Amino acid sequence: MAASPLSISASHSEPIDAVALGDALTALRAAPPLVQCLTNVVVSQWTANVLLAAGAAPAMVDNAHEAAGFAAISGGVLVNLGTPFDDTAAAMLAAVSSAGEAGVPWVLDPVAVGVMQWRTTLAQQLITANAPAIIRGNASEILALAGGSGGKGVDSIDSAEDAVEVAKVLARQHGTVVAVSGPIDHLTDGERVVMLANGHPMMTQVTGVGCALGALMAAFAGVVADPLLAAAAATAVLTVAADEAAIHSRGPGSFAVGLLDELAALTAHHLIEHVRILAE
Repeated sequence: MAASPLSISASHSEPIDAVALGDALTALRAAPPLVQCLTNVVVSQWTANVLLAAGAAPAMVDNAHEAAGFAAISGGVLVNLGTPFDDTAAAMLAAVSSAGEAGVPWVLDPVAVGVMQWRTTLAQQLITANAPAIIRGNASEILALAGGSGGKGVDSIDSAEDAVEVAKVLARQHGTVVAVSGPIDHLTDGERVVMLANGHPMMTQVTGVGCALGALMAAFAGVVADPLLAAAAATAVLTVAADEAAIHSRGPGSFAVGLLDELAALTAHHLIEHVRILAE
C-alpha cells in the first residue's frame, strides 16, 4: 500500500508561505517517498540523482509488465513525455490508471506537446484516464494542452505570464494543479496562484533540470496533502539550490554537480530564509 500523504497544510484554501515550504521539505526528509519515474531516456539517471539528493527514493520502472503494480505501491508517480515509445506509452497508461485506483498522486510533464500530434494525443489520454495531481510544463506546453500549437521543440516560445489564465482554466477543468515554469514560476490550483522567483539561467544549460522538477513534484505530492504546496515546495527546493550552486560554478558542468550537492545540503531553515515568493 502507498503511504498516506502527511497533512502539512490543513486547508487547500490557505496561502502558501515560506514556513509551509520548509515544513514540506522536513516532511520529505522524515519519510522519504518512493517515486516511480516513467521518464525520458535522456534524463533518467539525472532525475534519479536529483531525487536521491533531495531525500526521496527513485524507481525507474517503466515497462508495461510492472508499471501498474509498482504505481500502486509508490508514494508518487512521474510521467514525462520526452521520449515516448509504444511500450512506454502503454506502461504510462497502466501506471496512471493503477495510481488512480490506489489513491497515489501522479505528475504529468507534457514535454513538447502541441509540436507532435502523437504525444499530444497521449497526454490527453493520460489526463482522461486519471487526472494528475500536478501538470508541470513550460508556457507553450501548458497552452498546447488547451489547444495551442506548442513551442519550438522542447523550448517555450511563450512566457509563464502568458499562460497563467489558461493554467487556471486547466486546473479547474481537471481538478489539478498546473505549474508553469519560467524565470518566474507560476503555479495555480485554479484559485490560488503562487509565484516563485528563485533560479538561475544556468538551469537551462543542463539537460533534464525541468524534467527532474516534475519528479520532485511527485515526491512532494507523496508526503504533502495539498498538491499546490507540493508543487511549490519542489520548485522552491530546486531553484533555491540552483541559486547556491551558481555561486560556485564555472559553467554548466560544475553547476550540475553543484546542484546535486546543494540539494543534499539544503535545510528547511535555508529554504525559508532564501525562497522568494512574489505577491500576485
